[in-house]
Order: sequence, then structure tokens, then C-alpha cells
Amino acid sequence: MKKKLTHNLGLKLISLALAFVLWYLVVQINDPTDSVSFNNVQVRLVNTELLEETGKVYEVLEGTDKARVKIYAPRSVISQIRETDIVAEADVSKLTEINTIVINYDVENATVERIESNQEVVRLNVEEKVSKWIKLISNTVGEVAEGYMIYNTSLDQTNIEISGPKSAVANVDYAAVEMGVTGATTGLSANVDIQLFDTEGKRVTHDQINKNVNSAYMTVDVLATKSVPIEVKYSGEVAEGYMPTGLVESSITEVMLAAKPSVLDNISVITIPEERMDISGAEGNVQEIINLKEYLPDSVKFADKSFNGKVTATVYVEPIVSRDLEVPIENITFTGIPQEYEVEWIGNVENYNLTIYGLWEYINSVQQETITGSVDVAAYMAQQGMEEMVQGEYIVPVSFNLTENIRVDEELSASVRFVIPEDEE
Repeated sequence: MKKKLTHNLGLKLISLALAFVLWYLVVQINDPTDSVSFNNVQVRLVNTELLEETGKVYEVLEGTDKARVKIYAPRSVISQIRETDIVAEADVSKLTEINTIVINYDVENATVERIESNQEVVRLNVEEKVSKWIKLISNTVGEVAEGYMIYNTSLDQTNIEISGPKSAVANVDYAAVEMGVTGATTGLSANVDIQLFDTEGKRVTHDQINKNVNSAYMTVDVLATKSVPIEVKYSGEVAEGYMPTGLVESSITEVMLAAKPSVLDNISVITIPEERMDISGAEGNVQEIINLKEYLPDSVKFADKSFNGKVTATVYVEPIVSRDLEVPIENITFTGIPQEYEVEWIGNVENYNLTIYGLWEYINSVQQETITGSVDVAAYMAQQGMEEMVQGEYIVPVSFNLTENIRVDEELSASVRFVIPEDEE
């Protein structure tokens, strides 16, 4: 038996080898090696918490966490492989001093001959993680309707906190939200996304920067506007020898108001009441600082927010001056004289002496040659109860054409004689 097994042993071994080779060739012919390629395979970073625990943040550089992978395996295996079967991992615990991590590739649930990739390592930018608080401001875009204004904008918060890589956070100067107001006639409000900006007002976008809030509630107050005049009244009597000039001034003559249209419709003027400007006993100009807010509804605002509502009101008071005038008697006329009578001046009178009083501005402008006077004889007779004129001497009242700004202190009269001409007796 032993001789049978060992008989022609070399030939038998050769036959066995040939049989194996033949089997291998058959297998290869029926299931040959093939390959498949996948682009943009995502490399997964593991143990990233190790960086976070040391106060670090990272950023993948130049897309090195994406790889093109080519897999070699029997055709029967290749046909079953999908991109989701590929495992590409970079372990952060193995981060090198130059911030690179070797990528390990594998295929789940499949035996492959080899894996090739164009990306061997992931390159990282590793920085200290910092945070800071920055100011949050609001902006509006567009113009409200004509006759309206943006009186105020407000936010539910004025600061936000950002965190991220030190270099990126340092580049952020402030945060802002904005709301469109074109054509608005009423107030607006909404939650608005927060954007980040640098010192030059350029928007900053960075995937590694996180905000403690992503939006803010913004309110825009839109009010109607109207310009109204300021009127100043006064009361009281000035000191003896003085009088108001009639000129009353306010440091501003009109003011722009802002409120709801229904409120502004009821306001046409802001009046400073006469009791607020008391000139009693004044011997010169009376000046008061008036707060206009006292004479406006609480809902009315000043369109110019820098204006505090205070104005200076002035009532001008000057001393009374006098001037002696000589009015030619020819400038005094007599009316209502009984038909048969004539009037004669008593004494050698050429001029009527008149003293006038008032402010220098008006007194100085009087031209005595233009002053005229008149005597109403009929009115005088009625006042005296005279039914008929009797010849004789009389003192009759004289009226002059003086303006209301000029006065005389005494009753003006003239000494005259009423006579009947001899040829009529």
C-alpha cells in the first residue's frame, strides 16, 4: 500500500500543482479583480473632544477632509460596495506637531485587495478658543413715507457674545441687524438675523464663530411730523414810565413735532399762556426760559431729538419818552359850527403846543408839520347841554391824529371865541 502511494510521487505532485493552477485560473476567469472610484469621500475626525478639553478649536485646511478613493477587489465584491461602506477616519489623538493626522481607510462588510487615495493626511489649523462680548446695533434700509420719520429704533438686547478661533474672533468688531422701512407709515417690529462686521463695516462670515443668539427682536417707531409756530402771550402792567414795545420773541419761531397723525391734527400752534409771562412792574425786557413740553400732550415728541424743548421768550419793555410839538393852528379844523357863527383863537396864537409820550421809536418818527387836529363843536354843545350857541369865549376839546403808540397825558383843549360876524347881525 505504501508503495502504491509513493509510486510516481513526483508525477503526482506535479499533477496536484497543475490542478491548483487550473483551479485558480478558472476562479480568476469567472471572478476577476476589478476597481471602483469614489470622489469627495468625507473623512471623519474622531476624538475631537481632546482639543475642546484643552480650550482649542480646529479648522480643516484646504479641503483635506475630502478624498478620492479607489478600491480594488473581486468583481463580485466590487459590485456590492457603495460610498457609504467606505470608512475614512483621522484620529485627533494622533495629531502631529505640524497639525496633520494620518487618514485610515477601510470598507465595511467587505474584503478588498487594497485601497488607494489621493489624500493621506488631514491638515488642521488649531487655535486657542476665545470669546468676547460685542455691541449689537440696529440699522434701517429705505425711506419712510413723506411726512413721516423714524423716531426711534430699539432692540431686546444691546450686546451679544461670540466665540471661536482667536484670530477669527479678533476680526469681529460689532454685530448688527437691519430692517426695511420703505414707505412705512406705522411702527414695525420683527425678529431679525444678526450679522457680524469688522472695523471697516465689512461682513464677517466664519463657520467656526458661534453666537450666543442668532436673532434679535427689533422695533422701529414711525411717527408723522408737523411744523407748528410758537406764540407767546403776556400779562401785567409794567412800572410807571415804561411800556411794552409790542414785540414778543421766542428763540425759535416754530418747532417740528412727531406723533400719531390723529394727535397732530389737533395741534396748530404752541401757545405760551399770558400768566406764564408776567411783566408786572418791569423796567426793562422780561425774559423767561419756557419748557414747551408743558404745553404739549405726553404722546407728542420733538422731531429733533437733540432739542430739549426749552426756548427763551422775551417781552420787550422800554422807557417812555416825551416830545414837545408845535402844531400850526391852521392844522386844526372846526366842524359842527352853527351856520351863523365863526371861530376865533383867543390871543396872538400861531401854534398849538402839544406834548406827546411814547416809545422813542414812535416819538422820533413823528413829523409835527403833518399832525392835524379837529374840534367837533356840535359834539361839544351836546355834551354841555347847549341847544343854541351863544357868542363868547369857550374852552373846547381838541383831538389829534396820533397813532395808538403815542399818547398825551392831559386833556387837550383850545381857548376860542365863537362870534357872529357884524354883517350878519
